[in-house]
Amino acid sequence: MRFIELAHTDPAANLAAEEWLLRQSTEDVFMLWRNAPAVIVGRNQNTRGQINEAFVRQRAIPVVRRLTGGGAVFHDLGNVNFTFISLGESDRDIDFRRFTAPIIEALAALGVPCTFEGRNDLAIDGKKISGNAQFVLKDRVLHHGTLLFSAAMADLSGALRVDPVKYRDKAVKSIPKRVTNIAAHLPEPMAVEAFMAHVMNHVCGGGARQARGLCAAEQSAVSLLAERKYRAYDWNYGASPHYAFTKTSRTKGGVVEVHLDSVQGRITAVRLYGDYFGRRSVAELEDRLLGCPHDRDALAARLAGVPLGEYLRDVDVATLLDCLF
Repeated sequence: MRFIELAHTDPAANLAAEEWLLRQSTEDVFMLWRNAPAVIVGRNQNTRGQINEAFVRQRAIPVVRRLTGGGAVFHDLGNVNFTFISLGESDRDIDFRRFTAPIIEALAALGVPCTFEGRNDLAIDGKKISGNAQFVLKDRVLHHGTLLFSAAMADLSGALRVDPVKYRDKAVKSIPKRVTNIAAHLPEPMAVEAFMAHVMNHVCGGGARQARGLCAAEQSAVSLLAERKYRAYDWNYGASPHYAFTKTSRTKGGVVEVHLDSVQGRITAVRLYGDYFGRRSVAELEDRLLGCPHDRDALAARLAGVPLGEYLRDVDVATLLDCLF
């Protein structure tokens, strides 16, 4: 088995490293990594239906889709991620317990009793400290999980809090659960870096084996994949299942009620109802939005130069954008 610890904290690059290793590795892998603040959404989720749009925008928090299913999660440097990549799994049952067992043992060695709960969680005293997910590629399996060590709980809840009335879709929904940090249950204080070293040493089995980073050629390939896929709108937002969005806002110009449909992240239908005034037909404005990505920057560019006040009196572009998210 190859043991890897990723030095960078770029979420797009780290998720790209997982996929590249899943496809290209010639041996089993165990990897530890951390992300700077980011929201990571499941493969089958409607991205915008999982995030607090204003919260992540104001804090410039990147939102990235992963390969695996399951719910959306908030990552920061207090969250440790672990990845197992196992080759030659075609004739063997894949289960979450097999891959989480070494993690449970590593926590027990620190004096932290942890149990496997539900379908894919690890918990301490009934509170979740780890969510796990898997992706199978032919005879290879990628299993990864989170380990809440000293995560900022306020940011976690703030980034994922969304109005459920806005979105109607058949996408996988995140299920909020009570969570806790591992650090709060340690007999003695420990830095997150020391915790990572402990987990790695436990899985390595000690001895001379040590975790390494990616070589230059691997890093180059990973960087290319990150740019082409994990930083791309089409993957992070466009891959969302079809959804309908509804929102009612009070503006200086009156009430604006938005109803729009999105397919592959692009607006396919939109209606703007309300008690606003305007001397031109709002249908012209609605037509202008068709085909545009349901993305704030893309919509701002589409509306640039549009005499918005002629359609929606006393409603400026920034206000209309707020209505659309």
